[in-house]
Amino acid sequence: METNENTLATTTTDHRDGAHRGRAHRAHRALGSTGPTVFPLGLGCMGMSALYGTADRAESVATIHAALDAGVTLLDTGDFYGMGHNELLINEALRTAPAAAREQALTSVKFGALRTVEGGFTGYDGRPEAVKNFLAYSLQRLGRDHIDIYRIARVDPAVPIEETVGAIAEAVQAGHVRHIGLSEVGADTLRRAAAVAPIADLQIEYSLISRGIEAEILPTARELGMGVTAYGVLSRGLISGHFTRDRELSPGDFRGMSPRFQGENLDRNLDLVDALRKVAEGKGVSVAQTAIAWVLSRGEDIVPLIGARTRERLAEALGAMEISLDAGDLAAIEEAVPEGSAAGDRYPAAQMAHLDSEH
Repeated sequence: METNENTLATTTTDHRDGAHRGRAHRAHRALGSTGPTVFPLGLGCMGMSALYGTADRAESVATIHAALDAGVTLLDTGDFYGMGHNELLINEALRTAPAAAREQALTSVKFGALRTVEGGFTGYDGRPEAVKNFLAYSLQRLGRDHIDIYRIARVDPAVPIEETVGAIAEAVQAGHVRHIGLSEVGADTLRRAAAVAPIADLQIEYSLISRGIEAEILPTARELGMGVTAYGVLSRGLISGHFTRDRELSPGDFRGMSPRFQGENLDRNLDLVDALRKVAEGKGVSVAQTAIAWVLSRGEDIVPLIGARTRERLAEALGAMEISLDAGDLAAIEEAVPEGSAAGDRYPAAQMAHLDSEH
């Protein structure tokens, strides 16, 4: 990574007053008032098994090893990523990692998605008995006696969130789960869940082009003492600086159905990336690093999940922690990618309907 002298000093945002203070992004961050303290970036492992086309298993394991070696502690997965493939992959990576790295690893697991043999999604199951069932299988696949953060991937509309969270709370009491998380839920659901048991963090999409949480959800999470693990910080590669207009996607790649990657939407969104590239080049860093650094700057209670599938992309993402964004930089980024400027929804309509956070 090219740097200039300003990129070596880092800043973060104090979320209470918006002031930028000279603190290193490398300082570990607490997931809420009750959750674990983790490395400032987590590794999202989904793409190593599903939804972005074919992945190289050996390179995936090597990437997890490299992340752990760099100090990354949080490995995020879902039991439905590749129908269990991702959990087995993490199992392999942890089994073959040095003992010290293996011991520092924390697992964050989403559950509840119902799938077909063909890979389709048919809904979510948040019944207490289903929670126990999903958990049993995940523990077996991961080869661990507990999961550090456990959360339903999407709210089951047929089951009150209090019942789902209550079942996870029982697993905490039994020692099978350390902390309870939530995923893609709105402010009201945050409050209802927090009334049942302590919630460590909310996992939700948050990036330069997905800022919907800022109005109500993020303030509510902070009020309730919850951290945020932000996924989609590069918008599935859209704002990574590596996605091109003529790129051909492989069969099964989620982006082939994503509204933001279609036709005129893609052109308009890549225009935003071109504008962001000018800001990044002015600092001697990459587009991806700039986008990740922006999320890091939004508060010390936010932990971006980076979806690197290779060691090269991992190294680039880790470099974001060395970037300082001063007031001028932030203003330039906002000018390049204004709030609400993205073209297209972040999911197809059928999947948007499952997002409690959007209702």
